[in-house]
Order: sequence, then structure tokens, then C-alpha cells
Amino acid sequence: MADNSFSDGVPSDALEAAKNASNTEKLTDQVMQNPQVLAALQERLDNVSHTPSSYIETLPKAVKRRINALKQLQVKCAHIEAKFYEEVHDLERKYAALYQPLFDKRREFITGDVEPTDAESEWHSENEEEDKLAGDVKSKVVIAEKEVATAEEPNPKGIPEFWFTIFRNVDMLSELVQEYDEPILKHLQDIKVKFSDPGQPMSFVLEFHFEPNDYFTNSVLTKTYKMKSEPDKADPFSFEGPEIVDCDGCVIDWKKGKNVTVKTIKKKQKHKGRGTVRTITKQVPNDSFFNFFSPLKASGDGESLDEDSEFTLASDFEIGHFFRERIVPRAVLYFTGEAIEDDDNDPLMGRVKTVTEIVGN
Repeated sequence: MADNSFSDGVPSDALEAAKNASNTEKLTDQVMQNPQVLAALQERLDNVSHTPSSYIETLPKAVKRRINALKQLQVKCAHIEAKFYEEVHDLERKYAALYQPLFDKRREFITGDVEPTDAESEWHSENEEEDKLAGDVKSKVVIAEKEVATAEEPNPKGIPEFWFTIFRNVDMLSELVQEYDEPILKHLQDIKVKFSDPGQPMSFVLEFHFEPNDYFTNSVLTKTYKMKSEPDKADPFSFEGPEIVDCDGCVIDWKKGKNVTVKTIKKKQKHKGRGTVRTITKQVPNDSFFNFFSPLKASGDGESLDEDSEFTLASDFEIGHFFRERIVPRAVLYFTGEAIEDDDNDPLMGRVKTVTEIVGN
């Protein structure tokens, strides 16, 4: 019986392997002659060769060792930078005390408790010459009419709805305000920023001062933002300055039937046994700016927040930072709209920007 496993002394499996190798080689030659395939392969090789990490992997061990030493120096730089921001916070506290008398006078002018003097109310506009010429012409023609109009012109106390107008002007804030929030915000008289005391953990407090109103008994509503100014041990190279890490609100003592953060709904409920139907009422959360004072808590137990919660928290931090760095220091310019025009022309307004580039998320 003939043995088919050999042919002329060569095993058949070896012949098969040689045949497959020959076919593979021919196929490879055909592929490599295709210009499109060659271009794709070259592009892939170029991308790999220009990747920084791939380049680092090709370096000798002695060079990698020196790179590790540079990283240690970088971590030490991050810790020095953290100290720098702590001192910046101390400077902010120092200068806040110098600003406060001016902000107190601002509140007096807004509320009408004090009337500015002629010297205090003098302001030279960019179009001052044109205004002067126009005024001279008018004064020659309609002096009598002007006197009558001045006598009849209303003179409300202070600057009505000053802070509410700012809320309405700034998109970031107006998006939070519901129609039923508006009459409450018209009672807002001042917003202040208070920095943490020396030696205390870094933080700041927003104080919203209200005149007596029909909605709640609080005269001041507060929001505290807690900050951290130290490199993350797990990722020290991500440090870019102090960041807000958590916030606390306050309890609003709403008067009966005036709580705009909840709404009452009626729901029909059927009894399983008797089949009778009854109507029940329950309170459910309601969209309102005043939910700002009942913030979502940052997760501190190791559990991660879901995507929606993370977005809500990040937005809260951004708003708090915007109050601190923009709204409170430059309130009159947000009232007139001048600061909003500046913000629109600022390429860095896509992120929170301060003199120290403090991160607000």
C-alpha cells in the first residue's frame, strides 16, 4: 500500500507549507504595489513615529532616569505655586477691606439712603463734546420747556431694581431666573463677598442682602464656596491654581405659601381594595433661582457623581466664581451693559478668568 504522506522523500505537510508561503509572498507583493495601501501604511508609521510617548520609549534608560528627575522638580514647582496662590488669597482679603468702604457707599447710592454730591455724580462720557454742543442748542431753543419737563420728571429713590437688572442683563444669571423669582429679586439691595479668615481653609462667602419683603424673613442669604490650593497627589501636573471643590447654601425661611422652589400638584389615587378614587396633593421641586441656596453636594465618600450632577455642580461653581470676580467688583458696568460688551470681546471668557487665573470648576 502506497504511503501518500511523502513525495520523493519530502513530507506532504512541508510541501503544503511551502506552497502557502509562496502564495502569501505573491499576495504581499501585489498589495505592496498598490499606491493607496503604501500611502496608508506610511501615514500610520509617520503618526507612530511622531507620538511623544513613543519617542520617550526609544530613549536609553539613563535618559529616562533624568526625565524622572525633571518630573520630581516639576512636582516641587507645583507645591511652590500652591503657596503663591495662598498668598494671593491673603492679598485678596487685604484689598477686600480697602474696597469695602466704596462698596458700602455704592449700596447707599443704590438704596437711596444717601444722595451723591454734584462732584460725586460728575462723569465725563466719551461723547462729552457732542453732548455739550447738543445741550447748548437745546438750551437756547427750549429753556422754558426744559424747566417744565424737569419739574415733572419722576425722581425715584436710589436706583430702582439695580441688582435685578444685572440678573436680567447677564445670560448666565437670567437663565436661572423664573418669572415668579423676579418680584423677589427686586428686593435685593446688595451682594457682598467675604473671604475666609487667616489660618482658615481657603473659601469665600457670597452674601445676598434683601430688604424686608413678603416672601421670606431672612435679611441675608449666603452661599459658601470651599476651595483647595494644593496639587492632587494622584495627578500633581494638573494643578493650575485654586479650585472650588464644594459649596454650602443656607436655609430660606419662607413665609407661608411663598416658597417658589416647590410647587403643589394634585394627583388622583385609586384604592386597590375598594376601588374608590381620592385626590391627594403633594409638593415637588420647582425651577427657581433660589435653588442656588440648596446646592448639590460634591461627592466626598468616594462615589462618583453621574454626568448630569457633575454638570450641575460645575455650573454652580462657575456662577459662584462669576459673582465673586465679575459681578460684585464691577456691578455698575453690568447694570449699564458695558461689562457685558467687554466680556463678549474677551477671548478668554469661555473659561473663568481672574488676575490669578483661578480655576472655577
